[in-house]
Amino acid sequence: MQLHLLATLLLSVFIALLGIGIIVPVMPVFAASLGAGGLALGLIIAAFSITRGICQPIVGNLSDRWGRKGFLVSGLLVYGLVGLAMPEADSVGNLIIIRAFHGIGSAMIVPVAMAYVSDMAPVGQEGRYLSMLNIAIFSGIGSGPLIGGFFTDLWGMAAAFYAMAGLSWLALLLVLFQMPSLVGKPRGPEHLGLVKAMGCMLSSRRTSGILLARMSTMIIMVPTMGFLPLLMHEWFNSSGLEIGLVIACRTLVNAVLQTPFGRMADRGDKVGLLKTGCLIISGVMCLVPLAGNIWWLLVLFILLGAGEAIIWPTLGALATEEGRIHGQGTMMGVFNMAMSAGVFCGSLGAGLTMDLLGLRWAFLLIGGLVLALSMIAAGLIRGKITTQVD
Repeated sequence: MQLHLLATLLLSVFIALLGIGIIVPVMPVFAASLGAGGLALGLIIAAFSITRGICQPIVGNLSDRWGRKGFLVSGLLVYGLVGLAMPEADSVGNLIIIRAFHGIGSAMIVPVAMAYVSDMAPVGQEGRYLSMLNIAIFSGIGSGPLIGGFFTDLWGMAAAFYAMAGLSWLALLLVLFQMPSLVGKPRGPEHLGLVKAMGCMLSSRRTSGILLARMSTMIIMVPTMGFLPLLMHEWFNSSGLEIGLVIACRTLVNAVLQTPFGRMADRGDKVGLLKTGCLIISGVMCLVPLAGNIWWLLVLFILLGAGEAIIWPTLGALATEEGRIHGQGTMMGVFNMAMSAGVFCGSLGAGLTMDLLGLRWAFLLIGGLVLALSMIAAGLIRGKITTQVD
């Protein structure tokens, strides 16, 4: 039964994230067609991050009490509605509102899926189990841009959004009819309310370091995903398929390397692995402005995917360990809220830097910021493991 549930969950997440990946190369260009500049693009991404960030810990905490299935179904329903609404947006303001609604749906999917996988992970195999979920996530996101670029070149931007809607509803049906209600295991103080649980997390040096690491490593997502299509269009006059190829190679490399690095996280020095991954992604960010053609950019993004493949299962394993103390749903909700905070900071910071200094400086400054914050986070994590709360 557990293997059936895990397979169904991973397949559902893959299908849902495939739909999200399809719109990645389309969204910035569509927003620009509505008159969005650098700051407006940042606000569109930030709207998604704000609502997702606010809702994730609430949803995570409630899923520990009420079960997971209802939240997964609701989130996938929202994704489908967003896919239909986006092509109808006729202003930047409308797109910001739709993306905010999109963030609410996102808060019900990935954190809840992470909590459920964490419930099933045996002690000492946290990295392996979270790496399987990451494979589903990154395979979906990584495959999506190729399909989205193809659809856009062939049928126009609206086709990519409609494909997202259809895939989201397919995943909804899979969850609805193939999965029973998912209730969190009663491990740790999952009876705690959200405010008290978050207080316990922030009072822990180790948990705070994990959350800071999650936030800092996500700052790069805006320039490397949200601004990349504009960069390639302006610098290399790239087609939608070429943009999709670069994004897909980064995320597919990430997916392929999840299993070996997940096992390494279970057996090795997690803080050392985290530092190594952060050095790689920060270095790539600083080198992007030096790329002279699409092929150099492709190589850099493959390296970026490798660096992220080291980071995600390592942080996932660390968060799962803490989830046994604070409650998996609550921990994963707050863990992903930290992710949204990173995307929010990156979206505003990169958008303002792009408008004031140009697109190249956005990559350089973000790279330096990520390196500094992630090293501070690693120092916080390196210490005595939190003891079980009574």
